[in-house]
Amino acid sequence: MLPSGEQIAIAHGDQRAVITEVGATLRTYVKGGVAVIEGFAGEEVPTGARGQIMYPWPNRIGDGQWSFSDRFAHPTVDDVEHSTAIHGLVRWRPFRIDAVNQNRCVLTLLLHPTPDYPFLSEINVAYHLGSLGLTVTTTVTNRDDVPIPFGVGFHPYLAVTTPTIEGAQLEVPAKAYVVVDERRLPIGEILPIAGHLLDFSQRKSLSGHELDVTYTELIRDDSGLATVVLVDGSGGEIELSVDRNFPYIQVFTGDTLERGRRRTSVAVEPMTCPPDALRSGKDVVVLEPGQHWAGSWRLRRRL
Repeated sequence: MLPSGEQIAIAHGDQRAVITEVGATLRTYVKGGVAVIEGFAGEEVPTGARGQIMYPWPNRIGDGQWSFSDRFAHPTVDDVEHSTAIHGLVRWRPFRIDAVNQNRCVLTLLLHPTPDYPFLSEINVAYHLGSLGLTVTTTVTNRDDVPIPFGVGFHPYLAVTTPTIEGAQLEVPAKAYVVVDERRLPIGEILPIAGHLLDFSQRKSLSGHELDVTYTELIRDDSGLATVVLVDGSGGEIELSVDRNFPYIQVFTGDTLERGRRRTSVAVEPMTCPPDALRSGKDVVVLEPGQHWAGSWRLRRRL
């Protein structure tokens, strides 16, 4: 028995990915023998939310009671340093494995009400390898008898072929960023990014930049995709694209991670809402009883 449960391997051409039963976590993804994400070993317990799903909220939510549909929630603080609850409730829960094919798998979790989140909901995640890379499609269903709020996000760390991200280049197609306080919670301001040190709308080096930033007002192509690009010292490019259901992207350069993981990859996190959204109401998704929501993001490496 491994800490992350059953290991689900899928493949397409020279692409390989492993998804775990616990958390429906993306543990590894490789193309042509080169890592697309910096994952973790099968015998490891992931740290830094590596490859995990963030639901029913991404990022952080502040301490203190919040309410919706006449129900009250009491988040459990698990980021003690910032007195916040971080990355939702499903990261350590075993998902039901609904389907496994050569290049696709589907996992589902029925999340029962708790004091942290007093609503009944279902999250279904499909991983699919194909000619466009790895596509991840998430469907959330309200299984309760009242309207429910939620946010969802993912936490992949994009890999580089060099020992650190120094010298790597990053491009983030965003016009604005969310201003946060010392607890990493929004203060209610979204500011233009142009001319700021945090502006990566034009590709530039990560050297000397420490990022833990929520980007928004994303610039999209004609198909509605916004694409973050990471280029490492070997010239290989990794693209992470999000559809319109993900209007926020968190970029984290790993400066506060444990020794051996600091600045060795870049977390690029699709998010449906900013931090603390369940308390602030900012861009939360609200589903009526029985209603569904679905969103997709895509990851691929260009050699």
